[in-house]
Amino acid sequence: MTTSNPTLAIPGQLLGSTSRYQPGPGTHIHNHNVHASLMGTVHIAQPAKAPGPVKRLTKITPAPAPAELPTISVTVPTRSAGSDHAGQKKREVLPEVGNVVLCRVIRITPRQAVVSILVCGDTVLDAEWQGLIRVQDVRATEKDRVKIYESFRPGDIVRAEVISLGDQANYYLSTARNELGVILATSEAGNAMHPVSWKEYRDPETGLTELRKVAKPY
Repeated sequence: MTTSNPTLAIPGQLLGSTSRYQPGPGTHIHNHNVHASLMGTVHIAQPAKAPGPVKRLTKITPAPAPAELPTISVTVPTRSAGSDHAGQKKREVLPEVGNVVLCRVIRITPRQAVVSILVCGDTVLDAEWQGLIRVQDVRATEKDRVKIYESFRPGDIVRAEVISLGDQANYYLSTARNELGVILATSEAGNAMHPVSWKEYRDPETGLTELRKVAKPY
């Protein structure tokens, strides 16, 4: 029997320990933890039970093997283009003011970070929409002291809020609330980092820290 967890996973996201789950498709193991390799829906498959009644033991036998662990996997939703499950025309999801989105930083300039919006709410977008996080929208306080290169780096996954539809090419986004900001970051050495404060991530392999606008976990 397979159960579906409504939580969406993004590449690199921690899904659980290897003591709880076996890795399935769309996942990989790092430091005894299962991480997502894809962006999609998390599925947990329970191990199949042996058919038939349990036999009564009549003699000394070796201890049974440990129970099999559930398998956790990540799959990308597949739908025919332009239609939903009922075969009707699918309504394209567009980010709106007030929506919380997940995006990937494409490039940075002294005044803004250019991002690609990947997820809106709980919906993985079919098309990637471009957004801007301007220097004045990074933090709610000390805005004049914000530096974009100390807040974001290309490749970071950021949780942000849509604050304006902007122009025809970009949405304007904000990370000014505590729960908004970088949620996944890779170090210059190429390792997945862990947040250690509201403005720093640490590389567990090298021990070096890098500056970011860190999102406070929910």
